[in-house]
Amino acid sequence: MTIIRSIIQDMRSRSERVVQDRAVEAVSDGLSQSCWANMPQELLREVLVRIEASENAWPPRKSVTACAGVCRSWREITREIVKAPEVSGKLTFPISVKQPGPRDSLLQCFIKRNRSTQTYFLFLSLTNALTDDGKFLLAARKWRRPTCTGYIISLDADDMSKGSGTYIGKLRSNFLGTKFTIFDGQPPHAGAKIMKSRSTRLVNSKQVSPRVPAGNYPVAHISYELNVLGSRSRGPRRMQCSMDAIPASAIEPGGVAPTQTEFSVSNIDFFPSLPFFRSKSSRVENFLSGPLASQKDGVLVLRNKSPRWHEQLQCWCLNFHGRVTVASVKNFQLVASPENGPVGPQHEKIILQFGKVGKDLFTMDYRYPLSAFQAFAICLSSFDTKIACE
Repeated sequence: MTIIRSIIQDMRSRSERVVQDRAVEAVSDGLSQSCWANMPQELLREVLVRIEASENAWPPRKSVTACAGVCRSWREITREIVKAPEVSGKLTFPISVKQPGPRDSLLQCFIKRNRSTQTYFLFLSLTNALTDDGKFLLAARKWRRPTCTGYIISLDADDMSKGSGTYIGKLRSNFLGTKFTIFDGQPPHAGAKIMKSRSTRLVNSKQVSPRVPAGNYPVAHISYELNVLGSRSRGPRRMQCSMDAIPASAIEPGGVAPTQTEFSVSNIDFFPSLPFFRSKSSRVENFLSGPLASQKDGVLVLRNKSPRWHEQLQCWCLNFHGRVTVASVKNFQLVASPENGPVGPQHEKIILQFGKVGKDLFTMDYRYPLSAFQAFAICLSSFDTKIACE
């Protein structure tokens, strides 16, 4: 283990030095000549397996990402060893936020809101406590227009613009704030159709840099039920999410949801210091796995679990198992809706839950087949004031 520790320390120091050098090709050449690049494959695999097994939580898990940035051989073996969140239950590389969560448990996260800047930050919970610092995952910035509002979602807390290489998607509402569409910055599955937008037209006409991520692939539609009776029927919001990029069969035993395995070219430019994120091929089919269901199979539809009225407390209640401590109309739990089919145990399983624990602090727990990005976008829709729904 002493040797492994020395390797980890060396990898971290190399990673810090590499970050300061923006010449990607020169960095790659330099790393390929490092003293670790020529290790025997059997020994290298054994070392990486031990590192991956020992550093199983953040912040120590950054050692695994450092190993992936050493050279091509280290990168390839690390990618084989590190399993997707669906299997491992761990978020290791940035692409993990675009991959479905664990099948057997909820992945615990929390969202911090900054009211003054209209920004939102998603963190991975490091402990069971609701007050830990967390591991940063995603950030979102709210924008307003006369006819709609929306959120830009980014991998970088300091750069939340659609023209950035850190842009991965957005959420947009209608005029009333009762319907939302989640857009992915890259195709969620093979054959996905892009929605034309102003940014797409600008890129096609070469008015901006072609590196601008102009993808607008609709992956989900969220709708909140109108409260036509107004205050006389005041109660919890009713919402439904149609996950256009996830087949309904994904929640069945053995079901499969499309999984993105690497970022597109425009996002790769954000990680120049880590060759792990650079691939020779940038074709769509190389960073997607898992087909979308055929039209007859339908898409996954989620609905909020109906709360019960507590006579003694005089309020609507849901069991969040201690993860939510403050009553709020924003709180919800989503389960799969049995569209035109029999109700099974898979329809009782909580897929996403969101709730308030402080003035500007909220928990967000999700599982397969949702990704952190999709879950975060759904939760962002709950922050909007919806007078017509309450």
